Amino acid sequence: MILKQDSSERKLRGAYYTPLKLAEKMVDFFKNDQSIQTILEPSCGDGVFVEALLQTQSLKEQSIITAIEIEKNETDKLNKRLGRNSKVNVLNGCFFEYYHKNKDSRNFDLILGNPPYIRYQYLEEKQRAEMSDIIISHGMKSNKLINAWVGFMVACVHMLSEQGKIALVIPAEILQVAYAEDLRLFLSNELSKITLLTFEELVFPGIEQEIVVFVGEKGSSEKGIKIIELNNLDDLDSLDIDANGFQRLNHVHEKWTKYFTTKEENRLISLIKKDNRFQNLSDTGIINVGITTGNNKFFSVDQKTVDTYGLAEVVHPLIGRSSHAHSIYFYPDDWRENVNQGKAAYLIDFPDKPIEEYSQQQRDYIALGELRGENKGYKCRIRENWYQVPSVWIPDAFFLRRNNLYPKFVLNCCNAVSTDTMHRIKFNDGIEPERVVLSYYNSISFAFTELCGRSYGGGVLEILPGEVGNIVVPVLDCVPIEIVREILKMVDCIVRESDDIEKALDIVDSRILGTYLHIDTEICSSAIIWKKMRRRRLKRS
Repeated sequence: MILKQDSSERKLRGAYYTPLKLAEKMVDFFKNDQSIQTILEPSCGDGVFVEALLQTQSLKEQSIITAIEIEKNETDKLNKRLGRNSKVNVLNGCFFEYYHKNKDSRNFDLILGNPPYIRYQYLEEKQRAEMSDIIISHGMKSNKLINAWVGFMVACVHMLSEQGKIALVIPAEILQVAYAEDLRLFLSNELSKITLLTFEELVFPGIEQEIVVFVGEKGSSEKGIKIIELNNLDDLDSLDIDANGFQRLNHVHEKWTKYFTTKEENRLISLIKKDNRFQNLSDTGIINVGITTGNNKFFSVDQKTVDTYGLAEVVHPLIGRSSHAHSIYFYPDDWRENVNQGKAAYLIDFPDKPIEEYSQQQRDYIALGELRGENKGYKCRIRENWYQVPSVWIPDAFFLRRNNLYPKFVLNCCNAVSTDTMHRIKFNDGIEPERVVLSYYNSISFAFTELCGRSYGGGVLEILPGEVGNIVVPVLDCVPIEIVREILKMVDCIVRESDDIEKALDIVDSRILGTYLHIDTEICSSAIIWKKMRRRRLKRS
């Protein structure tokens, strides 16, 4: 492994060892399965799964266990504890190597464990090549974002017998991250049923890593997918994993967060997507990531810096952080309030002309940046002139990239720009910005935001430009512009006063969706979806 000096060796090895209670319960899922003759633990670590298997009498008697671990001290300790046990074969080595030597033997009836969570950059070159070969050989794209656990999952599924079963502890990222979309499709094609156990509380003590237990099974009769939400490991005691509740899997690239919703809720979502009273936000304009300065600390400045270095002629009003947006209409007075509070509310946009034509004060500021090494970051370093930020343009509106209680869609009323903490939107010709922004503030579009985005620890919802474009909003062409402005100002007032956003959604649902679009209460009940998805997200904060 390539180790980073300021990170622990265990973390870089991805060695988040499984709590005994979880390992025992995962083994318990299969204790009555008489078909299990061969078992593989691809990254056995301290041997917690092996010991749980040996404590299960039926599996101990009928099965042969192969356990692999790359760390020799761990295999030595495990062998010493096990003594001479003909039922267990402990191998010291890299699982990727083992797979390439044994990939034609697809004969494991059960594979279970907790594969390492190792980022691509911390893998050795040989491991990177081996993992890429595994992924590409199964029709997936390999890239530098893919974590080692992805390669483990693909290889393990490949090595299952015809009726084989798999149970792995993996990051909750599998539900939603873009780099795992090929993996999700692969799993949906290879396995007849998939069960995901999620936990509201963190499972690994002291580690901010949200996990799921992935349980899959091969077979000719497809059942689909189900997600079981648990509070903590104690809920495993009363869990009936065999209870029904599977939903049909769509064999396409998709996020699995959609399966947190019920069949009826998914039917409702499908109806809305087909309803010509709705459109995608991408139909209204161009949605881009905000300005990538390469060094926000240098290019985002406060009033004092502007005055000290004579930057007034080369700056734009800036809405630089989500905390700068307290309203729907972002007026000059809102920006000025940020300035008066000492916030970095200006973006430097040095013109494309010889530096000799800049003022002495401006050249002093650039020299100060070079003295501090601000020019050495990758984004700055690759520019012809490191101090000139590309792609600076004034959008019609902003959409916050990361959100907590709820997302914000903000009208740009003061020719401001934004950094990449926000997405910038330029509406198509003929589009009235207020009409589009109001169309977002309703329970249906908020539900689609939770479904399109991705939830991370801390209760944060992140949504990328392409995902913003997939948010479904009602078409408000039939609503008089006077009514649009009247209600949007009511929404703006609720946001400014930090009042309950549900008040705003209720107003738009009833006075716009109900009165003008005649959308029935069943469709507006998608508010339940938004509340449920948001509640799940915020519980992990």
